[in-house]
Amino acid sequence: MLDWDEDLKSTDTHAAKPLAATPSAALSATATHAATSASMPSPQLSGEATTARRVKAADKRIINGQTDVNQLVPFKYKWAWEKYLATCANHWMPQEVNMSRDIALWKDPNGLTEDERRIIKRNLGFFVTADSLAANNIVLGTYRHITAPECRQFLLRQAFEEAIHTHAYQYIVESLGLDESEIFNAYNEVQSIRDKDEFLIPFIEAIMKPEFVTGTTEADQTLLKSLIVFACLMEGLFFYVGFTQILAMGRQNKMTGAAEQYQYILRDESMHCNFGIDLINQIKLENPQLWTAEFKAEIKALFLKAVELEYRYAEDTMPRGVLGLNASMFKGYLRFIANRRAVQIGLDPLFPNEENPFPWMSEMIDLKKERNFFETRVIEYQSGGALSWD
Repeated sequence: MLDWDEDLKSTDTHAAKPLAATPSAALSATATHAATSASMPSPQLSGEATTARRVKAADKRIINGQTDVNQLVPFKYKWAWEKYLATCANHWMPQEVNMSRDIALWKDPNGLTEDERRIIKRNLGFFVTADSLAANNIVLGTYRHITAPECRQFLLRQAFEEAIHTHAYQYIVESLGLDESEIFNAYNEVQSIRDKDEFLIPFIEAIMKPEFVTGTTEADQTLLKSLIVFACLMEGLFFYVGFTQILAMGRQNKMTGAAEQYQYILRDESMHCNFGIDLINQIKLENPQLWTAEFKAEIKALFLKAVELEYRYAEDTMPRGVLGLNASMFKGYLRFIANRRAVQIGLDPLFPNEENPFPWMSEMIDLKKERNFFETRVIEYQSGGALSWD
């Protein structure tokens, strides 16, 4: 069984000398034309000249690469390809989950307490737009600057999964007959949600600007910072109060259809987080000049701010104790997660000696489970016989 989340696989350590930095606008008309031209040999070239243009794995780079982004193989970053295959094996769709028990419980005036209903609405209010932000970050930002095609392959699959997650939250909202205007506007109207989004958006927008290109230390650090915020703080921290709340509800046989979907989303997001961490560590390996003392201090400050914002969200969603939980329990939990993320990218723990108060969450992330934790229905969650479900 997996620990808190999937242990990081060792990043590829091919030690080739860095190539000269080039702008990262790999999807611009000029770059796309150049890449396409490079992959299609001119009829005037001799056989030797044509062969010389073939991509060599050792020449690939995560950013600022000069190899043809259209040529997937030869692989250099096999960990990225393996993670892509794993995410494909985890395919699922929201409509596969039976929501009838959730609907009956929600409609029953005595089915849920007001505090439990508040948790569900706040959760959906954050997540219905959070995964759209994540998808925009990938499609309009990160993908454009990554020059390793096997990593781009994972990002394409990740973007599709973010769409599935948004679909899942919409499916829950629709199934329960919630006020769509209230839920989908929560990121504008609920302060604890808005604060988290306002923390994230500048780091997303920074790499989405058409004029932004990598190739300088400043620009490369901007991209690296965005990747860290996205993988470690957005997907790796800001999602976990909500996940724990809804999954705790499912453990008490409440809102089991929603909890089942959250379980699958959690497993997806854990893989996204770990891919992002591998990506970050590989960029550091290939560009050690970016990992300065000043940069690390800035990242540490962002971690501390993110923990503060997510704890405020916990207080807002749980003003009183409910589900055997209370907001104060999440303080240690968020510090534990922040420590894990910091260590995974090569920083010292920010909050020494914190422990995980919710060890049962590890079971939710285990990709090798043979049956759904909440037993809402039997489905083939993984394709291609990747899992054998009872």
